[in-house]
Amino acid sequence: MSRNSEGSGSGAATAPASPANTKLEISVSIGGSEAPTKTWTLECPDGGTLPNPERACAKLAVMDDPFAPVPKDRACTQVFGGPEEADVNGTFRGEPVNAHFDKGNGCEIARWNSVEFLFPTS
Repeated sequence: MSRNSEGSGSGAATAPASPANTKLEISVSIGGSEAPTKTWTLECPDGGTLPNPERACAKLAVMDDPFAPVPKDRACTQVFGGPEEADVNGTFRGEPVNAHFDKGNGCEIARWNSVEFLFPTS
């Protein structure tokens, strides 16, 4: 399983495994802004400061590789989805995670949207 930060997998719902041994720190910021970075934690099955951690853990439980990068050879639409950026670090099913998310093109927007439940707006 790839857990590095440079892109996106579909995050497709294929793995029935529990996200046990999942401990994540999630940071969301507005690129180029002086707005403060917002940070949450998530510990599965149901802990952390992320709003509704049980729901987030349940959604992650059915995802195969939600933190996979976009394949380097994938053609992506050149559309900008906004200045938001997020970093997710920690462990997912006991494996290291160091993922960066942004909305710099169509592939990255789709990747963001697949785990948007990890990035609360308030």
